[in-house]
Amino acid sequence: MSNALALDLMTVGEIVEAVTTPPIPFHITAFDGSSTGPEDARYRLHVANKEAVAYVATAPGDLGLTRAYLMGDLIVEGEHPGHPYGIFDALKEFYSCFSKPDAGTILKIMRSLRHMDALKFQAIPSMEQAPAWRKALINGLASRHSKQRDKNSVSYHYDVGNDFYSLFLGPTMTYTCAYYPTPDSSLEEAQENKHRLIFEKLRLKKGDTLLDVGCGWGGMVRYAARRGVRTIGVTLSEQQYEWARDEIRREGLDNLAEVRCMDYRDVPETGFDAISAIGIIEHVGVANYPDYFELLNAKLKTGGLMLNHSITYPDNRPRRAGAFIDRYIFPDGELTGSGTVIRHMQDNGFEVLHEENLRFDYQRTLHDWCENLKRDWPEAVSLAGEPTARLFGLYMAGSEWGFEHNVVQLHQVLGVKVDENGSRGDVPERMWWTV
Repeated sequence: MSNALALDLMTVGEIVEAVTTPPIPFHITAFDGSSTGPEDARYRLHVANKEAVAYVATAPGDLGLTRAYLMGDLIVEGEHPGHPYGIFDALKEFYSCFSKPDAGTILKIMRSLRHMDALKFQAIPSMEQAPAWRKALINGLASRHSKQRDKNSVSYHYDVGNDFYSLFLGPTMTYTCAYYPTPDSSLEEAQENKHRLIFEKLRLKKGDTLLDVGCGWGGMVRYAARRGVRTIGVTLSEQQYEWARDEIRREGLDNLAEVRCMDYRDVPETGFDAISAIGIIEHVGVANYPDYFELLNAKLKTGGLMLNHSITYPDNRPRRAGAFIDRYIFPDGELTGSGTVIRHMQDNGFEVLHEENLRFDYQRTLHDWCENLKRDWPEAVSLAGEPTARLFGLYMAGSEWGFEHNVVQLHQVLGVKVDENGSRGDVPERMWWTV
């Protein structure tokens, strides 16, 4: 009799069967020779070693699966790692299959995991950030959105390398939701159209001034400057700043466009005709919305327009980002509903004129980014390493799935600064831009 039989131990396949109700959407094979799930399943998961089991056992759910996947210990077949979109439907189905076994089975599972040495905490992938509670213990709660911590958080995600980002963002180097004139438009056409839409919503014209907060690689800055608008963009990413600065010089826009590596809270100028905030408020923190909108309102002249473009939840219930997003994608990032954004704009000097939801445009944008990453996968792995390339494919495909299924949305909210008498200058009563 084998030692495993004598101890009444379970294989990996038997453990999966004990905690799920069939049919599961995966065919699962494991290093111990066991398997489970339909042979004809579209997706196959191979548990390559005990480390994969340990990652999942010590951090059940998305976090453990992510760690095992990024480290190459959990191998997924049936989807390309640059665009693993379909896996999220399967994961949703898989989670719905879970059931709690009886106490005796739980004890048997724990004994089996201990025997295969799979209850030890494994090395955390190098790109994983510390959880929020640990940062609070080290730095204090007040540090959550300090200028230095915000800079560190932004640098973590955006300073991976401009060459790496260019593989999937394309020549526009624009890492925010595009606006597709038609469903068949190219990514480049859609990004240009997004900048056009924002430019028109802000009623910008030659000789005006624009502040672009969270300017990224400077796409909006350059778009406005090409049309004669004096524009200042600010970013906390050193690599974004350097790329945007060089591109402004290459295009000969130095006399109209400037990008600074600076916190938006430190911009000294005021009296702008307009402010664009494209994908920055996700990094601000909901508790800081009043200060954020009050500060930006103070930088506008009366009748000045602000457009806030941001990812939101489909409702306004408060919640924290999950462990995967917080530790691997946007440390300290926070989302809320569009109603909360609008309320804080209204409470801090803005008359809200218009808002719209572009979630299907973001779904298309992410699809195109993933397809670009998939196309240039060998180069992506060469530039950033396979774990990082896998991480971006996983994140962007999961986000694509989230926008399609209304887990998240993308809202543009347009507001105007009014004075104490309710005047908003010469801003028209009706929509003046082209959809």
